[in-house]
Parts: sequence; C-alpha cells; structure tokens
Amino acid sequence: MGWQNSAVNGILLLDKPADFTSFDVCAVVRGMLHTKKVGHSGTLDPMATGVLPILVGSATRALDLIPSHDKTYVAGFRLGMTTDTLDITGNVLSECSPEVSGEELLSVMGAFRGDIMQVPPMYSAVSVGGKKLYDLARQGVEVEREARPVTIYTLTLDSYDRGTASGVLTVSCSKGTYIRTLIDDIGNALGCGAVLTTLRRTEASGITVDRCMTLAQAQECKDNGLLESKLLPVDTIFEEYPAVYISENQAVRFGNGATLALERLQPPVVNGVRQSERLNDKKYPQDSLYRVYSRADNAFLGLGVKKTDELRVLKRF
Repeated sequence: MGWQNSAVNGILLLDKPADFTSFDVCAVVRGMLHTKKVGHSGTLDPMATGVLPILVGSATRALDLIPSHDKTYVAGFRLGMTTDTLDITGNVLSECSPEVSGEELLSVMGAFRGDIMQVPPMYSAVSVGGKKLYDLARQGVEVEREARPVTIYTLTLDSYDRGTASGVLTVSCSKGTYIRTLIDDIGNALGCGAVLTTLRRTEASGITVDRCMTLAQAQECKDNGLLESKLLPVDTIFEEYPAVYISENQAVRFGNGATLALERLQPPVVNGVRQSERLNDKKYPQDSLYRVYSRADNAFLGLGVKKTDELRVLKRF
C-alpha cells in the first residue's frame, strides 16, 4: 500500500496501441501514476487501437455513469476468408478467391445501414447462462446467441482493392455494435466471407482520437514529471449533459444528499449558452441528467437527475 498515490484523480485520454488489452493499458497507467484505482471506459480488442479513456482515482466512480455514446471506427477488411474469431487473428475456417467489384460491395452495404439485428460473436464478453462467450469459445463450445438490435448511422467504403479483395470502411454506430460481426455479415451477404483485418476507434464517449496521447507520449510525460498535469477533470466525460450552477447554500444541501427545488435553480447552461427557461419547464424531460457546479468556485459537485419538481443527487464527486 505504500506506493498508493491517493491524490491522483482524473481522466487520461489514451490512444490504445495494438496487441494490448484494455486491462494491460490500465496496468501500465497504474505503474506510471503509482495508484491502484484505475479503470477504463469502453473495452477494445487487443488488435484494435484508438480512443480509450482511462479513469483514475475518484474518477473511477463515474464508470457506471458514462453516457452510452455512439462510436466511430475505421475498419480494414478482407473478403474471401472466414475465421473462428471473425478477424485476422483467428483460426482460418475457409478461404477463396472472390471476384467482387466495388459496385457489388457498395450494393450489399446498403442493407447494413440504419437499425439492424446483430448476433454477438462467440469471442465476446457477452454472458450466456452466466458464462462469458469468449470462455466458452476457448473451450471449443459454441452456443446459441440471440440477435440484438444495433444502429449503424453511417457506413462508408473508404477504399477497396479488387485484386486483393481488401479495403477500409468507416463505421459510426450505437453502443454494443460489433464491427467484426458487421464485416462477417457483409461477407456472408456477398457469399464469400470476410474478416476484420484492422480496427481503429476514432471516437468514443464524446472523445475524438486527436485528443488522445499514445502510451509512449504518456511515458515521456511521466519521465518529465508532467503526466499528472495531463489528467482531465472527471466532468470531461459528462460534457454532453447541461450544466447547473448552484449557490453556496444549495451546494451544502447537494453535498449532504438533499434534493433541490427546480423553481429555485437558475436556468441550465447548454453547450455553453445560458437558457431562458428554468429546469421546471417542460422542455427539460423527466429523468434527464445535469452536471452540478458551485457558483462560488465553479467546482464540479456531481450529477443530478430531474424528478418532477426537484433535482435529486445521482452521484457526488
């Protein structure tokens, strides 16, 4: 316990390298910051790279509250191959030399935009009968999985080489979408199979990859004594929620877990703009969430939820 640094709190925005699990990245950050309380938002497969917010210290309390943001991926694929993992790292199940034109590929892709049903892959963290699918898959066991609704907002073909039957897609999708499954389904629709070859998450939890640092850059910051200064405040992860600024007396009540009357609160700030209507106006739906700040010092106090005529404490930070 002597190495625990309890003063380190915040969010580190990392660009996950390939061949690291999300847990591996957390372990590296624990060592860099000398703290045990480290978690991640949004698991990435080892082969994947890209946006991986790391929550440190008291920020880990936000893990179960992070908004279910849509995500964006850039995915490499190869037609004419199938594997047990649905990606290039798995055991090959079939191979062929497909003759698929770009026009044929684009035509098939149309069926995978919008609201679709998707069967989770066996190599996934989904639980069936209390067991993780990937544990069953490693034992050579395959079980029935129910198809689940997901939404593909955009699906574009960035490049395609007919000679190698490989290309790159950009996908914006809802939470719970498996890109490996999407590629596999497209391959099945073409009748030749397909596997995911590369995967990069370019946006997640409202964070774009250009805001993230690599592990090498994080290590350089650590060596220069600057890593802790790169930690962002915990409210960074809740930027999509409107902000409510409360008085000192209200802050004391909120800190003690008491509810706040909506009619006594100032209008919220949405996207940096103060609204004209107070929170008791019907334009703000019931059960909507708000970031709560002290007007005295702009300190982030926690999250509140609108319930009838009051703002209730959801989580204090």
